[in-house]
Amino acid sequence: MKITVLAGSPRNVNTTAMVEAFKEGAEGAGHEVTVLNVGKMKIAGCLACEYCHTKGDGECVQKDDMAKVYPALKECDALVLASPIYYFTLTAQIQAAIQRIYAIDHPPKATKAAMMLTSMSPDVYEGAIGEYKGILEYMGLEDRGVVMIKDPENGTDEALDKCRELGKNM
Repeated sequence: MKITVLAGSPRNVNTTAMVEAFKEGAEGAGHEVTVLNVGKMKIAGCLACEYCHTKGDGECVQKDDMAKVYPALKECDALVLASPIYYFTLTAQIQAAIQRIYAIDHPPKATKAAMMLTSMSPDVYEGAIGEYKGILEYMGLEDRGVVMIKDPENGTDEALDKCRELGKNM
């Protein structure tokens, strides 16, 4: 199975460790994993101009790093979102990438999805989980699980084992 991971952290800390553990578990189970660190890419939000659907044949009018993301989205069998929680939701960086999926409507081959979240606080995941459920429903994806890790669990073997297990069970 081809898995595309959109990693939304602009930093190289807890989310990166979660993604690396997930990748280790998934590749150990024979899956092919592509990690795209959209948190460090220059991706603008959707303009709602409809170019992609009226003239662009699924191509966005904006010329930015999202062009590096579309090929992986078009080929993946599973989509994984990984993000820290910033002010009660996903990072702005991953939000922009998610919104720009609109140009292709949804990953055409994808049938499964998962999510990994990290935060310094225990009770801030509801907004991100709600968005994830909406994505699952709209794109017709099977939920393979959500891993939520909060401080002081961040970076622990136990926490990273949850991510490895999620990758293994995709």
